[in-house]
Amino acid sequence: MKILAIDQGTTSTKAFTYDEDGAFKRIYSADVKQHFPQAGWVEHEAEELLFHIENAIKKAGKIDAIGIANQGETLLAWNSKTGEPISRAIVWQDDRSKEFCARIKAGGGEALTKAKAGLPLDPYFSASKFRWLLDNNAEARDLAEKGHLHLGTTDAFFLERLTGEFVTDVTTASRTSLLSLDTLQWDNELCALFGVPRECLPEIRATTGPFGANITASMVDQQAALFGHGCMKPGDAKITFGTGAFALALVGPQRPKQDQSGLLPTVAWKIANAPADFAVDGGVYNAASAVNWAKGLGLFKTYEEINGFEKPSAISRGLAFVPALSGLAAPHWDRNASGLWLGLSLDTTKHDMMQALLEGVALRATEVMTAIARQGGKGKSLSIDGGLSANSYFCQFLANAMDRQVSVASSADLTALGVARMAMLGAGAKSLPTLPSPTKQFLPLDPLPANLIARFGIAILRAKGWKGF
Repeated sequence: MKILAIDQGTTSTKAFTYDEDGAFKRIYSADVKQHFPQAGWVEHEAEELLFHIENAIKKAGKIDAIGIANQGETLLAWNSKTGEPISRAIVWQDDRSKEFCARIKAGGGEALTKAKAGLPLDPYFSASKFRWLLDNNAEARDLAEKGHLHLGTTDAFFLERLTGEFVTDVTTASRTSLLSLDTLQWDNELCALFGVPRECLPEIRATTGPFGANITASMVDQQAALFGHGCMKPGDAKITFGTGAFALALVGPQRPKQDQSGLLPTVAWKIANAPADFAVDGGVYNAASAVNWAKGLGLFKTYEEINGFEKPSAISRGLAFVPALSGLAAPHWDRNASGLWLGLSLDTTKHDMMQALLEGVALRATEVMTAIARQGGKGKSLSIDGGLSANSYFCQFLANAMDRQVSVASSADLTALGVARMAMLGAGAKSLPTLPSPTKQFLPLDPLPANLIARFGIAILRAKGWKGF
């Protein structure tokens, strides 16, 4: 059996082949252009994303099945008659609907979204931006009146154009704020709260479809990465350090209870007719995106420059960075928070600033994993992947901050590996190839003292606008 796995991400589209012997080979990669038409707005050209997916399929040649991982919350509107987008795709990072979310929250609407969807009111999730499209795109309103409007996350657009089926999978639907975690279907009350016509939304199917045209798996990238890490039992957890940093811990077939941790209950996957498995999710909006931002500012030229530092940790020297360049996600959920350095002085160097930046991403991830650990999600080792997992300093500091072994997964492309394995199941495989062992493991050599963790907590408060001392 030969599988094509496509990882359609925020900054690139990558494709791999995977076979029953476990051979995993990259066959295609293309950068994705992001558009920033206004402050806080982030967009993609949907046709460009589809173009890369179609190119990857052509490049693969003869295959038995296809799995596609998507960005999760990125969405668009299109004409159901022609299949043509009537808007750019609005990326998950985009915050244009934050005022709408604030109004709904002020009216008490967040109680409903948390109770049914398990999600706070935040523009990160798709529903409020669906509403923004209906409010601000005249063509969308006209098509809705005529019954020709399709609203969906990018996976639904891809699947309709590739197969003719207007469908999504349950993991992606669980990221919209419109799905009930109890029924795993679109919820009428949630649709009414956001003013999104249910008839404009795609049919919800299992993660393993079927979807048509040899596509046997479609799912959110982070859930795909969880599967790719081999997280199969309750408590297993991973963090993917990509554009953002996203931690997931598997819970099992019971919906997680809503609590005050700031973690998000979500659907991990649903395989064929088996019950869905759930997970808890905690995100950090800016990880590699913060590093790339700093590179654009000229703080470093090559990634080798920031793979090690001679000085003690920046946080121990009073220098901290909060990577809130797009606000703060879990557990704070504060879009008004802003990125900042604390402790700058005349002798601070670019190298010092980058050391603090890497530590800031690790400390934000530690905040999230601390919340997950309180729910029983702390095993002996945490599995990580993504671009930042190649940075030795970052990985060692993360192990020290969490006081926990950090294992770097065998591949930096666990999202694609996970959706490949899911597609293999969807194609009828009775078993899966053995996953390779981690490439590196980092033990906590010098656990970070509590006072330094507290120092970062003060920096977080400053990022949220706290003026006290």
